[in-house]
Amino acid sequence: MSFTTEDIKKLREQTGAGMMDAKKALEEAGSFDAAVTLLRKKGHASLAKKADRVAKEGVIVSYLHSGKVGVLLELNCETDFVGRNEEFKQLASEIALHIAASAPVYVSREEVPQNVVDNEKQIYAEQVKDKPAKMREQIVAGKLEKYFEVACLLDQPYIREPEKKIKDLIAERVGKLGENIQVRRFVRFVLGA
Repeated sequence: MSFTTEDIKKLREQTGAGMMDAKKALEEAGSFDAAVTLLRKKGHASLAKKADRVAKEGVIVSYLHSGKVGVLLELNCETDFVGRNEEFKQLASEIALHIAASAPVYVSREEVPQNVVDNEKQIYAEQVKDKPAKMREQIVAGKLEKYFEVACLLDQPYIREPEKKIKDLIAERVGKLGENIQVRRFVRFVLGA
């Protein structure tokens, strides 16, 4: 199947991939949607390779919503060159807006204290105690996953594209900008809370 330069351009705009990567993905996948999926998977692979690299540059952004909700976010990258990049700053602003709207408690599931996880498991086990023994463990695991999707920023569905998680949004920018990008920390303020 042959693809036009317009197809390659559209794929690049949607995924942030380079021209040759987009062309290869279209040829390899055979369809536009499959190429998007392939590039996203490759983005996660490159994210894993870059995850060990030190990210100490970046930006601190603020977001204020109607004077009632405020967010401070530290988003890190490897170099000040990327830290000054408009696309990187836009990503930081989008994540701050998302935090204001979705109210995560932790950055990632690794930050959730073990006693909180144990407590959640206990609550879910109590809720499903009447179910068959074989099903209980799976139901508890599923409910715990849902908890992580609510409480952890990286696991939350992105408010503008709910089929995409925040970690996917970051992985796309890692693929595009070529550097490790990490949410270091955030604070969310609510008036009167």
